[in-house]
Amino acid sequence: MATFQYIAKDASGNETRGQIEAGDRNSAIAAVRAQGLFPTALGEVKRAASTPAAAPKKAPKRGGPAPAPAAKKGGALNMELNIKLPNWMRGKIKTKVLTQFTRQLATLVNAGLPLMRGIEVLKRQMKDAQMKEALEGIGDNISAGGTFSESLTAYPKIFDNLYINMVKAGEAGGVLEVVLGRLAEFAEKSEKIKNKVKGAMIYPIVVLLAAIGITAFLLIMVIPKFKQVFNDMLGGAELPAVTQFVINASEWVQHNYITIGIGVVVLVVLKKIVGKTEKGATAFDWLSLRMPVTGTLVQRTAVSRVTRTLGTLLSSGVPILQSLMIVRDTTGNRIVSNALQSVHDAVKEGEGMTAPLSQCWVFPPMVVSMVEVGEETGALAEMLTRIANTYDDEVDNAVAGMTAAIEPALIIVLAVVVGTIVVAMFLPMIKIISSVSGGAA
Repeated sequence: MATFQYIAKDASGNETRGQIEAGDRNSAIAAVRAQGLFPTALGEVKRAASTPAAAPKKAPKRGGPAPAPAAKKGGALNMELNIKLPNWMRGKIKTKVLTQFTRQLATLVNAGLPLMRGIEVLKRQMKDAQMKEALEGIGDNISAGGTFSESLTAYPKIFDNLYINMVKAGEAGGVLEVVLGRLAEFAEKSEKIKNKVKGAMIYPIVVLLAAIGITAFLLIMVIPKFKQVFNDMLGGAELPAVTQFVINASEWVQHNYITIGIGVVVLVVLKKIVGKTEKGATAFDWLSLRMPVTGTLVQRTAVSRVTRTLGTLLSSGVPILQSLMIVRDTTGNRIVSNALQSVHDAVKEGEGMTAPLSQCWVFPPMVVSMVEVGEETGALAEMLTRIANTYDDEVDNAVAGMTAAIEPALIIVLAVVVGTIVVAMFLPMIKIISSVSGGAA
């Protein structure tokens, strides 16, 4: 019997740690799951080798000090420190790698290839080191008699609860290839929406950074030289109000640029610290949904993600209570998570999803009505998928509208800032030219 140390989560999401004895890794995972826990990390405790019995003990010299007692090996501390954590636990792989693996495995299984053979084929052509190592471990676990879903639980950094539970439902229903196809489709559509949002933000961010850089360059490098020219040519005469304002702003930036940099760093650090607290994270999530321009996009993206994830889980055979818990933990927004927790509690009490959903402003009345129709007709999974498809289109429209609104606004702001500086520097030049012309006459 070997000793395994594990990290697991209970049904409420609370983390627990412990040790368990089992014959092999699969048995250890099964024993942990039998306690109602979901293992997220599991490693075998390596015991230090015991001292060979044949090694003779040297008698201490007469009158010399007695030899120090040998340190105990294999103790509790040694057991804990000798857990070997594989490399894949140190970081996540790219979504593209997991999506490609899932799509290829679904194709191979659907073509009639045995699961083990499909994993071997994909392992040989896998270029990602972490994924290849995971496939080796999964293959070993399956060869030892474990199921595919049980093997996935040993790799929580690669396969999340959504993936594992859908695979488990597919194994139980004998439709693993269908579930794998749905997983690949879900990942592809989620990544597509994410890339569209990121792509829409690239141009505004570039323009904003350019505006900040140009303004800083003018205030720090250009304006001081004009100030010197004005002092020499005008002899301390009063400058136009806009010119004096720009010069004062330039002097303030020059004398306080270190303070400005420190202030920006402090704000970023404070946001990180406050964002780790429950109230702070909830406030930021609420703010992200209420922002004037981007709030609509964030809201529609959240609704699309929730409905697609829940519809995919339900259509794959995962029980509704378990599906709601998985979706709650994968939303990434505490406002939405709290709403789904209310839905979970209502369904657990035998009620419907409509009432708690209608109490959360994130879900529009149209979504609530379609969910109600889905519950009444027994086609909730199909209705949720339709909602997700509808909101995917709305996200596309929101991205296009946001880009169309932000781009000209930023260009106008940049033009106003730079134009104000140019005009402020040009007005005294007119006075200087007039004085020179008058003197020449």
